[in-house]
Amino acid sequence: MVRAAVLRAVGAPLEITDIELPDPGPGQVRVRLAAAGVCHSDLSLSNGTMRVPVPAVLGHEGAGTVVAIGEGVTGVAPGDPVVLNWAPACGGCHACALGEVWLCANALNGAAAVHARTADGTDLHPGLNVAAFAEETVVSASCVLPLPDGIPLTDAALLGCAVLTGYGAVHHSARVREGETVAVFGVGGVGLATLQAARIAGASKIVAVDVSPEKEELARSAGATDYVVASDATAREIRALTGKQGVDVAVECVGRATTIRAAWDSTRRGGRTTVVGIGGKDQQVAFNALEIFHWGRTLSGCVYGNSDPATDLPVLAGHVRAGRLDLGGLVTERIALDGIPAAFENMLAGKGGRALVVF
Repeated sequence: MVRAAVLRAVGAPLEITDIELPDPGPGQVRVRLAAAGVCHSDLSLSNGTMRVPVPAVLGHEGAGTVVAIGEGVTGVAPGDPVVLNWAPACGGCHACALGEVWLCANALNGAAAVHARTADGTDLHPGLNVAAFAEETVVSASCVLPLPDGIPLTDAALLGCAVLTGYGAVHHSARVREGETVAVFGVGGVGLATLQAARIAGASKIVAVDVSPEKEELARSAGATDYVVASDATAREIRALTGKQGVDVAVECVGRATTIRAAWDSTRRGGRTTVVGIGGKDQQVAFNALEIFHWGRTLSGCVYGNSDPATDLPVLAGHVRAGRLDLGGLVTERIALDGIPAAFENMLAGKGGRALVVF
Protein backbone atom coordinates (compact mmCIF):
# COMPACT_ATOMS: atom_id res chain seq x y z
CA MET A 1 0.00 0.00 0.00
CA VAL A 2 1.22 3.50 -0.85
CA ARG A 3 -0.24 6.98 -0.32
CA ALA A 4 -1.63 8.69 -3.42
CA ALA A 5 -3.86 11.55 -4.59
CA VAL A 6 -6.98 10.01 -6.14
CA LEU A 7 -9.54 11.72 -8.36
CA ARG A 8 -12.75 9.76 -7.74
CA ALA A 9 -14.78 11.62 -10.37
CA VAL A 10 -14.43 14.65 -12.65
CA GLY A 11 -15.03 17.75 -10.56
CA ALA A 12 -14.57 15.94 -7.26
CA PRO A 13 -11.91 17.03 -4.77
CA LEU A 14 -8.70 15.01 -4.68
CA GLU A 15 -8.62 12.37 -1.97
CA ILE A 16 -5.31 11.54 -0.29
CA THR A 17 -5.60 7.85 0.51
CA ASP A 18 -3.85 4.48 0.50
CA ILE A 19 -3.84 2.50 -2.74
CA GLU A 20 -2.76 -1.05 -3.50
CA LEU A 21 -0.02 -0.96 -6.12
CA PRO A 22 0.83 -4.24 -7.90
CA ASP A 23 4.31 -5.55 -8.59
CA PRO A 24 5.66 -4.62 -12.03
CA GLY A 25 4.60 -7.01 -14.78
CA PRO A 26 6.46 -7.75 -18.03
CA GLY A 27 7.81 -4.54 -19.55
CA GLN A 28 6.99 -2.49 -16.44
CA VAL A 29 9.01 -0.54 -13.89
CA ARG A 30 8.24 0.39 -10.29
CA VAL A 31 9.50 3.81 -9.24
CA ARG A 32 9.73 5.42 -5.81
CA LEU A 33 8.94 9.09 -6.38
CA ALA A 34 11.35 11.75 -5.11
CA ALA A 35 9.18 14.63 -6.29
CA ALA A 36 6.25 15.51 -8.54
CA GLY A 37 5.36 18.89 -10.00
CA VAL A 38 1.79 20.20 -9.75
CA CYS A 39 0.98 21.23 -13.32
CA HIS A 40 -2.02 23.15 -14.66
CA SER A 41 -2.76 20.10 -16.81
CA ASP A 42 -3.51 18.15 -13.62
CA LEU A 43 -6.06 20.81 -12.73
CA SER A 44 -7.49 20.56 -16.27
CA LEU A 45 -7.85 16.80 -15.84
CA SER A 46 -9.60 17.18 -12.50
CA ASN A 47 -12.15 19.71 -13.76
CA GLY A 48 -12.89 17.98 -17.07
CA THR A 49 -11.18 20.43 -19.45
CA MET A 50 -9.10 17.43 -20.52
CA ARG A 51 -10.63 13.95 -20.48
CA VAL A 52 -9.16 11.12 -18.42
CA PRO A 53 -10.62 7.76 -17.34
CA VAL A 54 -11.67 7.95 -13.69
CA PRO A 55 -11.19 7.10 -10.88
CA ALA A 56 -7.53 7.94 -11.41
CA VAL A 57 -4.27 8.78 -9.71
CA LEU A 58 -3.20 12.12 -11.20
CA GLY A 59 0.29 13.58 -11.58
CA HIS A 60 2.43 13.43 -14.70
CA GLU A 61 5.59 15.43 -13.91
CA GLY A 62 7.89 13.38 -11.72
CA ALA A 63 11.26 11.84 -10.99
CA GLY A 64 12.39 9.07 -8.70
CA THR A 65 14.37 5.89 -8.25
CA VAL A 66 13.68 2.49 -9.80
CA VAL A 67 12.92 -0.05 -7.07
CA ALA A 68 11.88 -3.05 -9.19
CA ILE A 69 11.60 -4.09 -12.84
CA GLY A 70 9.44 -6.62 -14.63
CA GLU A 71 10.43 -9.32 -17.07
CA GLY A 72 12.08 -8.07 -20.26
CA VAL A 73 13.09 -4.62 -18.98
CA THR A 74 16.68 -3.84 -19.96
CA GLY A 75 16.97 -0.04 -20.14
CA VAL A 76 16.97 0.60 -16.38
CA ALA A 77 17.77 -1.33 -13.20
CA PRO A 78 16.87 -1.04 -9.53
CA GLY A 79 18.62 1.95 -8.00
CA ASP A 80 18.65 4.00 -11.22
CA PRO A 81 17.37 7.61 -11.03
CA VAL A 82 14.77 8.31 -13.70
CA VAL A 83 12.49 11.02 -15.06
CA LEU A 84 8.92 10.02 -15.89
CA ASN A 85 7.79 10.51 -19.50
CA TRP A 86 4.01 10.84 -19.54
CA ALA A 87 3.74 10.77 -23.37
CA PRO A 88 5.91 7.92 -24.67
CA ALA A 89 5.96 7.63 -28.46
CA CYS A 90 4.87 4.31 -29.95
CA GLY A 91 7.28 4.61 -32.89
CA GLY A 92 4.79 3.12 -35.35
CA CYS A 93 1.96 5.61 -35.96
CA HIS A 94 1.82 8.20 -38.74
CA ALA A 95 3.11 11.04 -36.55
CA CYS A 96 6.03 8.97 -35.27
CA ALA A 97 6.91 7.97 -38.85
CA LEU A 98 7.12 11.69 -39.65
CA GLY A 99 9.42 12.24 -36.67
CA GLU A 100 6.71 14.21 -34.83
CA VAL A 101 6.78 12.02 -31.74
CA TRP A 102 5.03 14.68 -29.60
CA LEU A 103 1.90 14.03 -31.69
CA CYS A 104 2.00 10.23 -31.28
CA ALA A 105 -1.51 8.85 -31.74
CA ASN A 106 -0.94 6.14 -29.12
CA ALA A 107 0.99 8.08 -26.48
CA LEU A 108 -1.85 8.08 -23.95
CA ASN A 109 -3.16 4.56 -24.51
CA GLY A 110 -1.83 3.51 -21.12
CA ALA A 111 -4.15 5.93 -19.32
CA ALA A 112 -7.06 3.53 -19.87
CA ALA A 113 -5.32 0.63 -18.11
CA VAL A 114 -6.00 -0.44 -14.54
CA HIS A 115 -3.10 0.96 -12.55
CA ALA A 116 -3.92 0.18 -8.92
CA ARG A 117 -6.83 -0.31 -6.52
CA THR A 118 -8.16 1.51 -3.51
CA ALA A 119 -8.51 -0.24 -0.16
CA ASP A 120 -12.16 -1.02 -1.01
CA GLY A 121 -11.17 -2.68 -4.30
CA THR A 122 -12.05 0.14 -6.72
CA ASP A 123 -9.99 0.08 -9.93
CA LEU A 124 -7.82 3.14 -10.54
CA HIS A 125 -6.38 4.45 -13.80
CA PRO A 126 -2.99 6.16 -14.18
CA GLY A 127 -3.91 9.81 -14.96
CA LEU A 128 -1.57 10.65 -17.84
CA ASN A 129 0.11 7.24 -17.89
CA VAL A 130 2.44 7.72 -14.93
CA ALA A 131 0.34 8.50 -11.80
CA ALA A 132 3.05 10.62 -10.20
CA PHE A 133 0.93 11.92 -7.29
CA ALA A 134 1.88 8.88 -5.23
CA GLU A 135 4.75 7.66 -3.09
CA GLU A 136 5.42 4.96 -5.69
CA THR A 137 4.12 4.14 -9.15
CA VAL A 138 4.27 1.31 -11.69
CA VAL A 139 4.68 2.39 -15.31
CA SER A 140 5.62 1.02 -18.70
CA ALA A 141 9.36 0.94 -19.28
CA SER A 142 8.75 3.37 -22.15
CA CYS A 143 7.61 5.93 -19.54
CA VAL A 144 10.99 6.22 -17.80
CA LEU A 145 14.07 8.06 -19.00
CA PRO A 146 17.45 7.62 -17.28
CA LEU A 147 18.40 10.81 -15.46
CA PRO A 148 21.71 12.23 -16.72
CA ASP A 149 24.49 12.68 -14.19
CA GLY A 150 24.79 15.84 -12.16
CA ILE A 151 21.08 16.70 -11.87
CA PRO A 152 19.45 16.81 -8.39
CA LEU A 153 16.79 14.10 -8.33
CA THR A 154 14.11 16.23 -6.66
CA ASP A 155 14.44 19.16 -9.08
CA ALA A 156 14.64 16.72 -12.01
CA ALA A 157 10.87 16.21 -11.74
CA LEU A 158 10.44 19.55 -13.53
CA LEU A 159 12.18 18.17 -16.59
CA GLY A 160 9.23 15.83 -17.15
CA CYS A 161 6.81 18.53 -18.30
CA ALA A 162 7.36 22.21 -17.48
CA VAL A 163 10.93 22.45 -18.75
CA LEU A 164 10.48 20.22 -21.79
CA THR A 165 7.40 22.25 -22.72
CA GLY A 166 8.87 25.71 -22.13
CA TYR A 167 12.24 24.94 -23.69
CA GLY A 168 10.62 23.21 -26.65
CA ALA A 169 8.18 26.06 -27.25
CA VAL A 170 11.15 28.41 -27.70
CA HIS A 171 13.65 26.15 -29.46
CA HIS A 172 11.44 23.75 -31.45
CA SER A 173 8.12 25.49 -32.09
CA ALA A 174 8.89 29.23 -32.27
CA ARG A 175 12.57 28.62 -33.13
CA VAL A 176 13.73 31.81 -31.45
CA ARG A 177 16.95 33.16 -32.95
CA GLU A 178 19.65 35.12 -31.18
CA GLY A 179 18.77 38.80 -30.97
CA GLU A 180 15.02 38.34 -31.47
CA THR A 181 12.44 39.79 -29.10
CA VAL A 182 10.08 37.53 -27.14
CA ALA A 183 6.93 37.99 -25.03
CA VAL A 184 5.82 35.25 -22.64
CA PHE A 185 2.21 35.31 -21.44
CA GLY A 186 1.71 33.61 -18.07
CA VAL A 187 4.38 33.35 -15.39
CA GLY A 188 3.58 29.94 -13.95
CA GLY A 189 5.85 26.90 -14.06
CA VAL A 190 5.83 26.59 -17.86
CA GLY A 191 6.06 30.36 -18.32
CA LEU A 192 9.13 30.53 -16.08
CA ALA A 193 10.75 27.71 -18.06
CA THR A 194 9.91 29.57 -21.27
CA LEU A 195 11.53 32.75 -19.98
CA GLN A 196 14.69 30.84 -19.12
CA ALA A 197 14.67 29.17 -22.54
CA ALA A 198 14.33 32.55 -24.29
CA ARG A 199 17.34 33.79 -22.34
CA ILE A 200 19.31 30.68 -23.32
CA ALA A 201 18.35 31.29 -26.97
CA GLY A 202 19.91 34.77 -26.76
CA ALA A 203 16.74 36.85 -27.08
CA SER A 204 17.56 40.57 -26.89
CA LYS A 205 14.36 41.59 -25.09
CA ILE A 206 12.13 39.27 -23.09
CA VAL A 207 8.78 40.66 -21.94
CA ALA A 208 6.89 38.73 -19.27
CA VAL A 209 3.12 39.24 -18.99
CA ASP A 210 0.94 38.17 -16.08
CA VAL A 211 -2.16 39.34 -14.22
CA SER A 212 -0.23 39.45 -10.96
CA PRO A 213 2.13 42.36 -10.23
CA GLU A 214 3.70 40.22 -7.49
CA LYS A 215 5.32 37.93 -10.05
CA GLU A 216 7.63 40.59 -11.51
CA GLU A 217 10.67 39.66 -9.42
CA LEU A 218 10.13 35.97 -10.18
CA ALA A 219 9.90 36.71 -13.91
CA ARG A 220 12.99 38.90 -13.96
CA SER A 221 15.00 36.26 -12.11
CA ALA A 222 14.08 33.81 -14.90
CA GLY A 223 15.31 36.17 -17.62
CA ALA A 224 12.62 38.77 -18.28
CA THR A 225 13.99 42.19 -19.21
CA ASP A 226 10.56 43.83 -18.96
CA TYR A 227 7.33 43.10 -17.11
CA VAL A 228 3.77 43.99 -18.11
CA VAL A 229 0.72 43.52 -15.90
CA ALA A 230 -1.97 42.11 -18.17
CA SER A 231 -4.77 44.49 -19.19
CA ASP A 232 -6.68 45.61 -22.25
CA ALA A 233 -3.60 47.66 -23.16
CA THR A 234 -1.11 44.77 -23.07
CA ALA A 235 -0.48 44.63 -26.80
CA ARG A 236 0.04 48.39 -27.02
CA GLU A 237 2.47 48.30 -24.09
CA ILE A 238 4.50 45.54 -25.72
CA ARG A 239 4.63 47.37 -29.04
CA ALA A 240 5.80 50.49 -27.19
CA LEU A 241 8.67 48.43 -25.72
CA THR A 242 9.71 47.25 -29.18
CA GLY A 243 9.83 50.44 -31.24
CA LYS A 244 6.11 50.14 -32.06
CA GLN A 245 6.80 46.98 -34.05
CA GLY A 246 5.76 44.18 -31.68
CA VAL A 247 7.85 41.19 -30.63
CA ASP A 248 9.26 38.65 -33.05
CA VAL A 249 7.80 35.82 -30.99
CA ALA A 250 4.96 35.57 -28.45
CA VAL A 251 4.48 32.41 -26.39
CA GLU A 252 1.08 31.99 -24.72
CA CYS A 253 1.19 29.75 -21.62
CA VAL A 254 -2.32 30.34 -20.25
CA GLY A 255 -4.87 28.81 -22.62
CA ARG A 256 -7.47 31.58 -22.65
CA ALA A 257 -9.01 33.22 -25.68
CA THR A 258 -8.24 36.75 -24.51
CA THR A 259 -4.62 35.89 -23.80
CA ILE A 260 -4.13 34.13 -27.13
CA ARG A 261 -5.60 37.15 -28.90
CA ALA A 262 -3.34 39.51 -26.91
CA ALA A 263 -0.28 37.41 -27.77
CA TRP A 264 -1.22 37.55 -31.47
CA ASP A 265 -1.75 41.32 -31.29
CA SER A 266 1.63 41.76 -29.57
CA THR A 267 3.53 40.07 -32.37
CA ARG A 268 5.14 42.08 -35.16
CA ARG A 269 4.10 41.82 -38.77
CA GLY A 270 5.52 38.50 -39.96
CA GLY A 271 6.12 37.33 -36.38
CA ARG A 272 5.27 34.01 -34.72
CA THR A 273 2.75 33.27 -31.99
CA THR A 274 3.01 29.90 -30.24
CA VAL A 275 0.19 28.65 -28.00
CA VAL A 276 1.27 26.32 -25.21
CA GLY A 277 -1.65 26.86 -22.81
CA ILE A 278 -4.48 24.31 -22.78
CA GLY A 279 -7.88 25.97 -22.94
CA GLY A 280 -11.42 24.65 -22.92
CA LYS A 281 -13.70 24.27 -25.92
CA ASP A 282 -15.58 27.36 -24.79
CA GLN A 283 -12.49 29.54 -25.40
CA GLN A 284 -13.18 30.77 -28.93
CA VAL A 285 -10.57 33.00 -30.60
CA ALA A 286 -11.71 35.20 -33.52
CA PHE A 287 -9.68 36.67 -36.40
CA ASN A 288 -10.87 38.39 -39.55
CA ALA A 289 -9.59 37.36 -42.96
CA LEU A 290 -8.08 40.75 -43.76
CA GLU A 291 -5.87 40.88 -40.66
CA ILE A 292 -4.55 37.37 -41.32
CA PHE A 293 -3.45 38.51 -44.76
CA HIS A 294 -2.17 41.92 -43.68
CA TRP A 295 -0.12 40.91 -40.64
CA GLY A 296 1.41 37.80 -42.17
CA ARG A 297 1.82 36.28 -38.73
CA THR A 298 2.10 32.59 -37.93
CA LEU A 299 -0.11 31.12 -35.20
CA SER A 300 0.77 27.61 -34.08
CA GLY A 301 -0.14 25.16 -31.37
CA CYS A 302 2.58 23.47 -29.36
CA VAL A 303 2.18 20.03 -27.77
CA TYR A 304 4.67 19.07 -25.05
CA GLY A 305 7.06 21.65 -26.47
CA ASN A 306 7.20 19.73 -29.77
CA SER A 307 9.89 17.79 -27.93
CA ASP A 308 11.39 14.34 -28.16
CA PRO A 309 12.11 13.73 -24.46
CA ALA A 310 14.75 11.07 -25.11
CA THR A 311 16.71 13.51 -27.29
CA ASP A 312 16.04 16.71 -25.39
CA LEU A 313 16.66 15.48 -21.83
CA PRO A 314 20.47 15.24 -22.27
CA VAL A 315 20.48 18.72 -23.85
CA LEU A 316 18.55 20.17 -20.92
CA ALA A 317 20.86 18.41 -18.47
CA GLY A 318 23.80 20.08 -20.16
CA HIS A 319 22.19 23.49 -19.63
CA VAL A 320 21.55 22.66 -15.96
CA ARG A 321 25.14 21.54 -15.34
CA ALA A 322 26.47 24.67 -17.09
CA GLY A 323 24.31 26.92 -14.88
CA ARG A 324 22.23 28.25 -17.77
CA LEU A 325 19.03 26.52 -16.64
CA ASP A 326 17.94 26.88 -13.01
CA LEU A 327 15.40 24.17 -12.16
CA GLY A 328 14.98 25.35 -8.59
CA GLY A 329 14.10 28.82 -9.87
CA LEU A 330 10.80 27.47 -11.18
CA VAL A 331 9.69 26.27 -7.75
CA THR A 332 7.89 28.70 -5.47
CA GLU A 333 6.49 26.14 -3.03
CA ARG A 334 7.61 22.70 -1.83
CA ILE A 335 4.70 20.75 -0.39
CA ALA A 336 3.62 17.33 0.88
CA LEU A 337 1.12 15.13 -0.92
CA ASP A 338 -1.78 16.58 1.05
CA GLY A 339 -0.85 20.07 -0.16
CA ILE A 340 -1.95 19.39 -3.75
CA PRO A 341 -5.56 20.66 -3.35
CA ALA A 342 -4.25 23.98 -2.00
CA ALA A 343 -1.77 24.13 -4.89
CA PHE A 344 -4.73 23.74 -7.29
CA GLU A 345 -6.43 26.68 -5.59
CA ASN A 346 -3.28 28.78 -5.95
CA MET A 347 -3.14 28.00 -9.68
CA LEU A 348 -6.76 29.06 -10.09
CA ALA A 349 -5.91 32.30 -8.28
CA GLY A 350 -2.83 32.88 -10.46
CA LYS A 351 -0.43 32.65 -7.53
CA GLY A 352 3.16 31.45 -7.63
CA GLY A 353 5.18 29.42 -10.09
CA ARG A 354 5.55 25.64 -9.73
CA ALA A 355 4.49 23.80 -6.59
CA LEU A 356 6.64 20.71 -6.09
CA VAL A 357 5.47 17.71 -4.08
CA VAL A 358 8.50 16.34 -2.23
CA PHE A 359 8.21 12.80 -0.90
